[in-house]
Amino acid sequence: MTETAYTTPPQTIGHGVGESARRPDAALKVSGEFAFASDLWIDGMVWGATLRSPHPSAWIRSIDVGPALKIPGVLTVLTHEDVPGAKFYGLEHKDQPVLAIDQVRYQGEPVALVAADHPETARRAAAAIVVEYEVREAVTDPRESREIVRYQPVRVGHTFEAEVVVSGEYEVGMQDQAFLGPEAGLAVPAEDGGVDLFIATQWLHVDRDQLAPCLGLPPEKVRLTLSGVGGAFGAREDLSMQVHACMLALRLNRPVKIVYGREESFFGHVHRHPARMRYEHGATRDGKLVYVKADILLDGGAYCSSSPAVVGNAASLGVGPYEVPNVHVDATGVYTNNPPCGAMRGFGAVQACYAYESQMDRLAEACGLSPVEIRVRNAVSQGSRLITGQLIDSPAPLAEMLRDLDAMPLPADAEDRDLRGLPGGVSQTTHGESVRRGVGYGVGIKNICFSEGFDDYSTSRVRAELVGGEPHVTVHTAAAEVGQGLVTIQAQIARTELGIANVTVATADTQVGSAGSSSASRQSYVTGGAVRAACQAVRERFKGLPAREALERFGPIEETREYRHRPTYPMDPRTGQGDSHTQLALCVHRAVVDVDVELGLVKVVELAAVQDVGRIMNPLALEGQIHGGTAQGLGLALMEEIQIRNGQVLNPSFTDYLIPTILDMPPMQLKILENPDPAAPYGLRGAGEPPTLSSTPAIAAAVRAATGLRLTRVPIRPEDIALSNNGEVSDGKRT
Repeated sequence: MTETAYTTPPQTIGHGVGESARRPDAALKVSGEFAFASDLWIDGMVWGATLRSPHPSAWIRSIDVGPALKIPGVLTVLTHEDVPGAKFYGLEHKDQPVLAIDQVRYQGEPVALVAADHPETARRAAAAIVVEYEVREAVTDPRESREIVRYQPVRVGHTFEAEVVVSGEYEVGMQDQAFLGPEAGLAVPAEDGGVDLFIATQWLHVDRDQLAPCLGLPPEKVRLTLSGVGGAFGAREDLSMQVHACMLALRLNRPVKIVYGREESFFGHVHRHPARMRYEHGATRDGKLVYVKADILLDGGAYCSSSPAVVGNAASLGVGPYEVPNVHVDATGVYTNNPPCGAMRGFGAVQACYAYESQMDRLAEACGLSPVEIRVRNAVSQGSRLITGQLIDSPAPLAEMLRDLDAMPLPADAEDRDLRGLPGGVSQTTHGESVRRGVGYGVGIKNICFSEGFDDYSTSRVRAELVGGEPHVTVHTAAAEVGQGLVTIQAQIARTELGIANVTVATADTQVGSAGSSSASRQSYVTGGAVRAACQAVRERFKGLPAREALERFGPIEETREYRHRPTYPMDPRTGQGDSHTQLALCVHRAVVDVDVELGLVKVVELAAVQDVGRIMNPLALEGQIHGGTAQGLGLALMEEIQIRNGQVLNPSFTDYLIPTILDMPPMQLKILENPDPAAPYGLRGAGEPPTLSSTPAIAAAVRAATGLRLTRVPIRPEDIALSNNGEVSDGKRT
């Protein structure tokens, strides 16, 4: 077993807040020496595997585990009858069975578990289990579902007539988080009858609080330690193999490791909610918004997961960062027999952003304005109110950001570039004769931290002591480092507050108070706040003395602090009004694309972005977050979609589920603004999610500009673009 405590490399000593401190895990990851959860090993461990349903909807009539038990090397087979405690778990509602009981509700639902002395034996045994299913008709169209997860309206004003009216229907496909490190973990039975779980996750304490009842154990006997996480983006908020590994380990009294393959990973975690949206915008002739009507339908799949929060975000941010006096929004999440959907970077706000930004482009066209000008005329600013009535009480310089973006130089024309840079690349599908260029803009607003009254806090324990005669600080939180650079930020804060260069960030586990989830762009804000508060408490005990002198006189000093942001409140269930969000963040994108209109191929030539981050904590890491969020937005715009037919996933592999590579990502121009939020630690704003919102509609708008097509669905496929033989376009539609 490998635990990771991050000790500052010598070359980064002294790097505090605002500097580009190098990640302590960087060299290990580049060299391949970093231990991810899939690398876990302990003597005597055995391997677990999961049998999953091939059907999206069926009754289970019988399960025969006999054939699996006859295979040499198989140690045990478990079904729902072997669950030692509660049979259901869930993030917001406990509606998901540990193992299917009498029915399955989506393809890939876990039905039985196997443990064996070799992973291939375990997988072969799982396949040998005989399950008799009575297949039933699956509900896969969210418009036909009668089961609602959450309905949230927003109602403001009474005027729904205007001089200029544009309407449209929009669709967003099901995107996968596509992290490179599949689900993995190791469960080790303990002498006290409990279990120690080493796991790649986003939320240690909520994992524990879901696991313990299912295992029939008190929480203190379920101990979780974070293992190396190969990306997350929301998919690791929910349980995957955690409870299954623990069940097998406790049954056998032996360590059990489970590692998903890529195909199983597609079935083993939640995805981004597909959305169908109808919008109507009304404005004056000079482009000032009068009203917005929106109907947002989100497919939550078979189980609840975080769908209620996703619906809340889609509703409250459903018209974007624009001043609108009259609003009629209906946001609904429903159950279907499609794969479960939950958190993914920008959840809820991403889907709405694609629709409202597409509408703003149509409104600009109808009013004879540029895409930038229509947005500037309606932009929120400090003192504006969201459609929920919440006051924007910190800087929100959207108009300035748009003008900055518009002033950035454009890349060279296509004809000035090497043919290998055109759509089709080195395949030489064109010499440029059917390539057209387009430019598009996108604006996004995202809530930071958890919303609607959630008790959102983090805990930090900071210890200062002399080690080898030198002052040393250890920071201990349960915050999950999932690749975003949080470990680096914690160390930077400790150096800044205590003036001590040598800092170790201890392995995250449940032996310290909760830090919440690594999601909602919240960890720098909330865990950063907790680390800062604990460091300040330690510094107060120095009594004004230099660190070395204080530690020599008083010995080791340790303090634990919780940090909570200002309170939020639930949205009114009838009007949607309420101060539901902690903080808001803005990002704007401009996309330049070349499109081969005959073949439907798109080359993103350049992306430019302006983002207000409040305070730059680590410049290099921040740029990485903006680039990464933008890349996921590009994927949603042009290539990423889980293809589902009648509830069946058709492309559960990286062969058929396409994600952007370094060859797909263009050069980026960035301008980062610092307008501090007075309510946040150091004035920072969460930065990881906003770029994912605005990059998708910017790219879609650029493709529309190049082709003249309406293109109301993402991802945009080649067949959506390729023109008829005569290459003519009429009224934005193919002829």
